[in-house]
Amino acid sequence: MTPVGHAQMVAELKQLMREERPKIVEIVSWAAGNGDRSENGDYLYGKKRLREIDRRVRFLTKRLENAVVIDPATQPHKDRIYFGATVTYINAADETVQVTIVGADEADMALGRISLLSPVAKALLGASKGDEVTVITPVKTEILDILDVDYRPLA
Repeated sequence: MTPVGHAQMVAELKQLMREERPKIVEIVSWAAGNGDRSENGDYLYGKKRLREIDRRVRFLTKRLENAVVIDPATQPHKDRIYFGATVTYINAADETVQVTIVGADEADMALGRISLLSPVAKALLGASKGDEVTVITPVKTEILDILDVDYRPLA
């Protein structure tokens, strides 16, 4: 994952553990003191939310333990497309598209970030400016003309 993606996951984990989880624990504790728990909405919802938070915390902790952080700025071969590259290409519909290849947890098409595991990223890897690559998806096969390759930091 990129340093930005790593920092976002660490920030989310801290927010869950330092802010959200303590608030929910407090609500559950208060609700438990009110008597019958079987029909206590605050207690039932709080316990459910606490399970969701704990599940997310376990997921983030595991991901961060196994994460390999790669800074795209340190890429030695900036003329070729590798992890962290921002690529501008023309697709089959003659549209200019710009994407950044990131880790699976960081992918967000609205921000132009595609997963390293996506068919487009797999087709682009190893190519360079001026190349044509073929993307094979379950729906169609498409040829992309690569216009530019850049390794800029993510915002």
